[in-house]
Amino acid sequence: MNPTPAHRAPLRRCARALAAASLAVGAGGTALAAQGSRPVTWDDIANDHRTGQDVLTYGLGLKAQRHSPLKQVSTRNVKQLVPAWSFSFGGEKQRGQEAQALVHDGVIYVTASYSRLFALDAKTGRQLWAYEHRLPEDIRPCCDVVNRGAAIYGDKVYFGTLDARIIALDKATGKVVWNEKFGDHKVGYTMTGAPFVVKEKGGRVLLVHGSSGDEFGVVGWLYARDPDTGAEVWARPFVEGHVGRMNGQDAGPTGDPKAPSWPRDKDGKLVEAWSQGGGAPWQTASYDPETNTVVIGTGNPAPWNTWKRTAEGGDPRDWDSLYTSGQAYVDASSGQLKGFFQHTPNDAWDFSGNNSIVLFEYKDKGGKLVKAGAHADRNGFFFVTDREKLAGAPGAPNKPTALINAWPFVDGITWSTGFDPKTGRPNVVKGQHPPLPKPGSDKGEAIFVSPPFLGGTNWMPMSYSPDTGLFYIPANHWAMDYWTENVTYKAGSAYLGQGFRIKRLFDDHVGILRAIDPRSGKIVWQQKEKFPLWAGTLTTAGGLLITGTSDGYVKAFDAKTGEELWHFQTGSGIVSVPITWEQDGEQYIGLSSGYGGAVPLWGGDMAELTKQVTQGGSFWAFKLPRR
Repeated sequence: MNPTPAHRAPLRRCARALAAASLAVGAGGTALAAQGSRPVTWDDIANDHRTGQDVLTYGLGLKAQRHSPLKQVSTRNVKQLVPAWSFSFGGEKQRGQEAQALVHDGVIYVTASYSRLFALDAKTGRQLWAYEHRLPEDIRPCCDVVNRGAAIYGDKVYFGTLDARIIALDKATGKVVWNEKFGDHKVGYTMTGAPFVVKEKGGRVLLVHGSSGDEFGVVGWLYARDPDTGAEVWARPFVEGHVGRMNGQDAGPTGDPKAPSWPRDKDGKLVEAWSQGGGAPWQTASYDPETNTVVIGTGNPAPWNTWKRTAEGGDPRDWDSLYTSGQAYVDASSGQLKGFFQHTPNDAWDFSGNNSIVLFEYKDKGGKLVKAGAHADRNGFFFVTDREKLAGAPGAPNKPTALINAWPFVDGITWSTGFDPKTGRPNVVKGQHPPLPKPGSDKGEAIFVSPPFLGGTNWMPMSYSPDTGLFYIPANHWAMDYWTENVTYKAGSAYLGQGFRIKRLFDDHVGILRAIDPRSGKIVWQQKEKFPLWAGTLTTAGGLLITGTSDGYVKAFDAKTGEELWHFQTGSGIVSVPITWEQDGEQYIGLSSGYGGAVPLWGGDMAELTKQVTQGGSFWAFKLPRR
C-alpha cells in the first residue's frame, strides 16, 4: 500500500517506534526472588471475583466484570487517598502503557511497552525482577508498542510479545520457562492482549490467547496451550472456510468451507481478501464454565475497503465477511465455534469487535433469570445478547436472533439507525459506505462518518457493578472524513484501502464516560472529558468507579450518581486499566501512567490536541493514610 498524506505521519512514527524496539534486551531473573511463591491454583482463579487480596485475571474474574468486593476505600473516604509509591518503567522505552496488572501474594506483575514484564513488591513498589524481551527490528505493530497484561497460573506468569510469541516466565525469578512462536511477525502477526486461563470440561487447565495484525492482512487465530509446556492444544481461525487444528491435526473449517459470506470472482475463485481475512481476536477472553465456553471478540475484516469483500456490482449490505467484527463462543475443549453474533456485517469502517464481552445475569420483566453477555462496540452500540443461545451446540454458529437489544451509547451515530431485533442486523444508512475511486483516480470521494474507526469506544474495557446494575463505558464523541483507496495485498505492508482524518464532533469535549442500564439502554449519568478517553474502568463494593484520563488524572466517581469525588495528577496520560487489592489490611488502588496508543499515532485532529500530553512510563499505587 502507498499511504496517503493522512497516513504517512503516523506510519513514520510507527517506524521510529519499531527502530527503538530493537534496543530491547533480555533481563530475565535477578538475585532478588519474588516473595510468595505459592502456586496459583484453578480454584484461586475461579474465585478471583470474590476475593480482594489478589488480582489473578484480566477482568478481575472469569466473567470480566471488573468489579472488586473491597470496600475499605469508599465514597465516604476516597477524598483521603494519597500515593503510597510509584515505580518507573524506564527512560527511553516509554510510549503507551495500556496494561492491567496482576497481584499475587504481595507481588505485582505488570507488563509495559516494548514487551516487558516487571515484578514489584506490592507494598513498597521495589522491583523484584524484570524481563525485557529482545525484539527484532522488523516487527509490525499497528497501533503503538503496547502490551495489555499477563496471565498467571501455577508457578508461572505468561504474556505475549510484539514479535508474535507467547512466553512463560518463572514468577519467582523472571526466568524463561518456555517461549512459543505462533506467527510470522514480518507479515504482521503480533500480540498485544493479555492471555487468559480456563479449565475445560475434561479437567485440563488451558492457556488461551489470540493474535493481532488485521491491519496487515493476516488471518486471526485463537489458540489454547498447555500452560506447563506451551504446546498447542487447538487453534481456531476466524475467517470462514479456513481450517483449524486440534492436537496438530486438521480440525475442520470454521463455518461453511465454501465461505458463502465471502464472494468469488468471475472465475469462481474466492476474492483476494478472503486469503488475508482479518478477524484477529486481539483482546482477552472471558469464560463461562457452566457451558465450557470461551467468549471473545473478533477483529475487523481485511482490508478495510469493503468493496474488496463484496461481489462485483453488488451491495455491501448483502455480505457478511464472517467471522469478523463480532463475538465468538468457542468450545474450550475442542476449539470449535459454537456460536457467533456479528456486530458489524461486512464491516466497512474498521469497527472491529474486540472489546470485552462481559458475562452477567439479570431478571427480565417476567422475573426470569437471563444469562447474558454485554458488549460496547466501536460502532457505537451497546449490545446485550443471550449467551445461552450463543453457547449452544455447534452447527449454525451465526445466530443473530441471540440479540436481546442494541442501544446507542454515544451521540451522533451516522452509519446505522439501529438494529432489527428480529434479525439481529443493523439498519445501515445508504451512502455510509465510501464510494469506489473513479477510473483513473487514486481515491474516492470522502464521506462523513461517526463514530470513526477509533470507535465510540475502543480496546479499553468497561466494567459492571452488580451493586448498581450498571455498566460503565469509557467512550468518545468524534467522527471522521473517510474515503476509499486502491489497495492490493503485499506481505508486511498495511492492508487498508481507506483514507481518513479524525474530526471533532463537539467543541467542549471528546471523552464521555457513561453509565448505562443494560435492561433499558438508559444513560444514567455521564462525565465529559476534554481529551479522548483511552483507559479502562473499575467498580468496587465501596460504591466507586475508578478510571484515568488522557491528560494524566486518575479519578474516582460515585458509581450511582457520577459525582467526581477525587482525582490525582500522575504526570502523563493514563491509557491503562485500574485494579485494587488488599495488602496487610489496607486497600490499594493501582494503575499504569504513560501516554500513547492509537490516538496520537492515527488521530488526525486528536493528534494535534494530544501533543501537549507528555510521555511517561510508571505504575502508581494509592491508599488511605494510616491513622
